[in-house]
Amino acid sequence: MPQCHVNEIPCEFNVVYEVVKTLTSSRDAKQTLERSLRYLSCARGWRSAFIAVATPDGRLGGLCGAGLSEDWRERMRFLPNEGVVAQIHTNDSAVVVPKLRDEPLLVDSMGVFDESEGEHVALLGAPIRYEGRSLGVLVAFCDNPDGQRVFASDLELMNVVAAPMGQALLLYQDTRPMYDGARGEASRQPKTTHTLYQLDNAVGESEPMQRVFSQVHQVAPTRTTVLLRGESGTGKELIARAIYGLSPRKDQSFISVNCAALTESLLESELFGHEKGAFTGAQYQRKGRFELAHGGTLFLDEIGDISPSFQAKLLRVLQEREFERVGGTTPVRVDVRLIVATNRNLEQMVKAGEFRADLYYRINVVSILLPPLRERREDIPAMAQYFLNRFNSDNGRSLHFSDEALRVLSNCYWPGNVRELENCVERTATMAHHDTIDRFSFLCEKDRCLTKVLHHVEREDAVRPARTLGAAQDEMANALAGVSAGDYNGGRFSMPGTVERPGSEREQLVWAMERCGWVQAKAARLLDITPRQIGYALRKHGIKLRRF
Repeated sequence: MPQCHVNEIPCEFNVVYEVVKTLTSSRDAKQTLERSLRYLSCARGWRSAFIAVATPDGRLGGLCGAGLSEDWRERMRFLPNEGVVAQIHTNDSAVVVPKLRDEPLLVDSMGVFDESEGEHVALLGAPIRYEGRSLGVLVAFCDNPDGQRVFASDLELMNVVAAPMGQALLLYQDTRPMYDGARGEASRQPKTTHTLYQLDNAVGESEPMQRVFSQVHQVAPTRTTVLLRGESGTGKELIARAIYGLSPRKDQSFISVNCAALTESLLESELFGHEKGAFTGAQYQRKGRFELAHGGTLFLDEIGDISPSFQAKLLRVLQEREFERVGGTTPVRVDVRLIVATNRNLEQMVKAGEFRADLYYRINVVSILLPPLRERREDIPAMAQYFLNRFNSDNGRSLHFSDEALRVLSNCYWPGNVRELENCVERTATMAHHDTIDRFSFLCEKDRCLTKVLHHVEREDAVRPARTLGAAQDEMANALAGVSAGDYNGGRFSMPGTVERPGSEREQLVWAMERCGWVQAKAARLLDITPRQIGYALRKHGIKLRRF
């Protein structure tokens, strides 16, 4: 950023240009906003400035500032509708206070100026918002010795730069709250040195989900086809909508189609539309989903379930960007950004001749793998709390989890992933007799959880199946049945015969434990070793026991 001199006042256009350039130079919102404030204060001759952000409880907390004392955040205590700063946020409108002394609440809470000095200082404030969402307030203090200075240009400039500031806050802020209103002090300290990404309606501070969020932010601005892969219930449609919401096409249509829910003939009519009289019951011309999504985004869920004959029709549309309606002959050209999803193993299907290789290469441009819930257990408490908060809001309840209840949820296997967790929280909350949900509120603690029988069901066409597949699974079971205790040396299993080893020693242990419901004695019998040996192996590989 160029240096600013007191006697050189840049024009408004140059100021806006420098602020926008600074805000887009890094994903660290606090750093770029603080640099922008310093430049604005210098360029416009402001005494000081700060940005306050909204907290979930309606308060305003300091994020960054320029020209203020080191303890200014601790002095800031803006309750809803308290003082002019809070009113800017509540009323969503800019304000000019010619004399700071006219706002005693602000002076008392901030402690920035003496009352005598406040008579010669003006306050300017503008709301920071993005896409209709109010995110915070931009405030500046300016010299006004005679109380007659006009701040129209400054206020107009603040309204202009507040928009890119809002975008920076919305897109690049940490997943942790920027301000802890309960303590009344700033608490926005990053957990790591890496940037934390955030998506609307998505919870994920774990490393696997942060990789997903990072990929979403990177691919969203393009028109590249995206393939979302993951087990059922991992949130593929939510990620698809997040890509759409961050893309330049967010103001156009988002059309979603579940390919597995329709027969081939209905799917063709649904996607491509039909002409009047194309078949019995076609009494009028109907546009298909491709036409309705023109200029926007089309999401095809369960793409792996379409028939081979329809795969050829879909391939032509993706290649030529045009199609004919059912019963029609006139080509229809469309401009559609395509996002597809599947829980099937497409590579295995291509190898088996069940999925066209050319279509596979056409849709597998950018592939994003959504991890199952059991591989990001650190997100489970926050997700469970999110679902419980939504239940409380919808039903007028005030339920909360005990620490033991959250541990129970974190230790479950969740074959249905996020969808199953959401259902479990809603079911438990509905049947709760008290405000506190403890471990005994869950059906699994009473041995009445019917989904436990699904904890070890393995699908051959799953994206991330269990450690072995099909016949190889039976071969491994038979092979392990013949392993003697002498074949286990220092945590290593020797697989007899010519059976291919199904992974590392750790994977064999996890496989055996999952097959036996995480009962060590049963897993030891399956591996034909002693319980003492399997206990030593579990500790060696750092495998934590799970309770169901």
